[in-house]
Amino acid sequence: MGDDRGERPERSDRPERSDRPERSDRPDRPWSPWDLLRARVDHELHADIDQRDPATVEQLQPLVGAWLRYFDPEIHGFEHVPAEGPFLVVGNHSGGVYMPDYWAFLHRWVQERGADAPLYSMAFDFLFAIPGAAAMARRLGSVPACHANADRILGEGHPVIVYPGGDSEDYRPWTERHRIELQGRTGFVRLALRHGVPVVPLVAHGSHDAIIVLTRGETLARRLGFDRLRINVMPVVAGPPWGIAPVQLPTWPLPAKVTARVGEPLDWSHLGPEAAEDPTVVQACYDETVDRMQAELDDLHATLPHPVATRVATALGLDRLVGSATRRR
Repeated sequence: MGDDRGERPERSDRPERSDRPERSDRPDRPWSPWDLLRARVDHELHADIDQRDPATVEQLQPLVGAWLRYFDPEIHGFEHVPAEGPFLVVGNHSGGVYMPDYWAFLHRWVQERGADAPLYSMAFDFLFAIPGAAAMARRLGSVPACHANADRILGEGHPVIVYPGGDSEDYRPWTERHRIELQGRTGFVRLALRHGVPVVPLVAHGSHDAIIVLTRGETLARRLGFDRLRINVMPVVAGPPWGIAPVQLPTWPLPAKVTARVGEPLDWSHLGPEAAEDPTVVQACYDETVDRMQAELDDLHATLPHPVATRVATALGLDRLVGSATRRR
C-alpha cells in the first residue's frame, strides 16, 4: 500500500518505518533522475480518488472475460463476500503484472453485483506515475495504496481490495509459490480494527505458476536506486520469448489453471477501534489471517497440484477423453 513521510499518508503494505531502508529524500543522499518520477508518484498519492467510472468497467468486462479464458479461472466461495457495507478483501499477491486472479475476482464482482457496485483496490503507487495507465487504473477503481485512501474509501462505506505482500510477494520465487508471504505488514489489520470492518480472505492458486520467477532481485533493486521509487524488487524471470530475462522484458505467461477461493470473513469488530494501537492484538489478528489463508492455499494446491498441466489438458480436450474412457469402464 502507500508510504509515510512527513505529511505523507502511512503505507499499510510496507514494514513500519523503523524496519525500512533510508529514503531518497535524506539531505545527504545525492539527487538521482529517479527522483523526478518519485515526485510524480508523490503528487498522485494526493489526487482525487473518486474517479471510478462504472461505464468504463462495464465496457471492459467482455475484454477481461476474453483474456481470462487463457487461464480458465474459477472463483469459489463468492457467497462469503458481504452483500453490503465496507469491508477489506485481503489477497495473496501472485502472477506478477498479469494478476489473473485479481481480474477474475473483479470480473465475477461485476457479473454478480453490476458495474455500478463500487469496488476499489489499493494499487502499487508507481503505476500512477505512468500517465495513460494511471487514468485507466483510476477509472477501474484502483487508487494509490496508502492508509489515507483506504481510510476514506472505507469511511464512505465501500469495499477495498488490498494485497499486503506487495511487490515482494508478487515476485516471490517460483519455488515459494505455495506460500502466503504478507511480509509481516499489519496495516490491513489496523485498518480493519479502526473501522470495525470484516476482513475477507481471497486466496489464489495457479497465478504464480503462470510466471517463473527465479529471484526477486532485492539487492539489485537497491543498487539501481529503485528504492527511491518505493520499488523493492528487480525480478529475473524465465519464459518465452526471452528465456531468462529481467522482468522489464515481458515474458508470455504460461497457461495455468487459476483457482481463487473467498474465505469466511474474519470479524474483529468486538475488539474495538482502540485495539488497532495494541501490538499484541494486531499481531494476533495478522497471524490468524495468514494461518487461515495458508490453510486455504494448501487445500487448493492439494486439490489441483499441477495448474499448468491441468490447463493444457483442458485446452487440448484431454480431460474429456479421460472422462469418456472412465465412463466406458
